[in-house]
Amino acid sequence: MKMTWFENTALRVHIGGQILVIDADAAAEGVDRNELVSGADYVVSLAGKLPLADGRTWRPRSAQRLLDAGDTGRAADIWSLGAGALLIDADDDMPLLVLGGAVPALGRWVERAVVVLAGPDLAARAEGLVGEALPRLIGLAGNESEIDAALAIVRDKLDGTGLVALEPGLAVEV
Repeated sequence: MKMTWFENTALRVHIGGQILVIDADAAAEGVDRNELVSGADYVVSLAGKLPLADGRTWRPRSAQRLLDAGDTGRAADIWSLGAGALLIDADDDMPLLVLGGAVPALGRWVERAVVVLAGPDLAARAEGLVGEALPRLIGLAGNESEIDAALAIVRDKLDGTGLVALEPGLAVEV
């Protein structure tokens, strides 16, 4: 999985052999939207209409049998976990949860997931996330002061969870 953050809640994600662009219209000024969505398999919005899943009971899908996979594999499953919460499940990758709003109720599956917190109030949402569950990796997408505040709150509560601060326009491979 490779993620590139373009400020606010705009992300370009390479996951499971597919390209997904989230909130392209929220990208920073100066980012060419046409270039951002170029070649994308999916262009979605955190506020868009997607199938709704319950974060407490959702489970990643089973791996596809090699005989059934063919050359292209399966399309990623994209779910909403509520306002500002987008969940992507793709073959051969960890689940990816992008949170632009409040942290929803989450099940044990999140322990194997990557969670990206983007948008305002990172510190409170990061504290809510680590109070709810400890994912494999947390990505913080915000300005330097918001990231510093979030780090100060969650630093001693991570218990093995990875933490990365996303930089605008810089790709992070997980």
